Amino acid sequence: MPDTPTVSVVIPAYNAAWCVGKAIDSVLAQDYRDFEIIVVNDGSTDDTRRVLARFGSAIRVIDQSNGGMSSARNAGIRQARGEFIAFLDADDWWLPSKLGRQVELMRARPEIGFCSCTARVEDPDGRLLNLWQCPQSELPFLVHLFRSGADVPGSCSAVMARRQLVEAAGGFDESLRGAEDPDLWIRLAATTKYACIAEPLTVVLRRPGSVSRNLENMRESSIRMMRKNRSLLPREFRGSYWRNCVAGILGDYAKWRYREGDRPGALREVFKMIQLAPIGHGRLALGLLKDIVLRRPMP
Repeated sequence: MPDTPTVSVVIPAYNAAWCVGKAIDSVLAQDYRDFEIIVVNDGSTDDTRRVLARFGSAIRVIDQSNGGMSSARNAGIRQARGEFIAFLDADDWWLPSKLGRQVELMRARPEIGFCSCTARVEDPDGRLLNLWQCPQSELPFLVHLFRSGADVPGSCSAVMARRQLVEAAGGFDESLRGAEDPDLWIRLAATTKYACIAEPLTVVLRRPGSVSRNLENMRESSIRMMRKNRSLLPREFRGSYWRNCVAGILGDYAKWRYREGDRPGALREVFKMIQLAPIGHGRLALGLLKDIVLRRPMP
């Protein structure tokens, strides 16, 4: 690895012996070669350390006690030497032109502080579930993110950012146990511009039991993330627009609870929606309420 790489690739790994090798191989197979690979072994209790040892000097390994995904990513950020940081989760991987295309974009457009790309979302058998496309919105990107925080395709595994901007933003919020990715994108979007490459250059694995399936952590963190970043919005968007965005999150969790068989919990979310945004989301809330009361299937 070069002493002063252009790109620092940060891979957090917790009990990732089954997948981290593929992620690292996909970085080593990149057409663009001016990078370093930093793998943060986040207190793994499986054979992750043994798998990492196979790569020798091709990677830098940071061992730490288990602190969670954000803690591991921040540990990698602190050790990064590159002008750019590219994040990759241990169970995802890249196509060979990913880094090169993003470095080319960031060099050509210095006003861009972070970027991502279209991502292929696959199941464990390699079947394509969907293409996670670049966002389309007429709103300023910061404002759009409050309404649709998942609109940075590929999330961490597709993002490249200027290291100094990530450090200035404070890195990932380690107090969150969900929504930590959109939380950082919002804070970055408040200070810089974003771009997306409309090519599938990242592959994201979706499997049962992933962190994103932890309902309670995700809900609490999503609401807290919206509250703490509210002041970053332009003043004209901090009122009804922000409340409608939060109500939309509550609607998503109402559906999620209902599908999990928690009808009382789903009803509570709907009533909070109505209380928070009776005009903007009243019709949706009443539709959800009717479906829940009549026990209708919910898409």
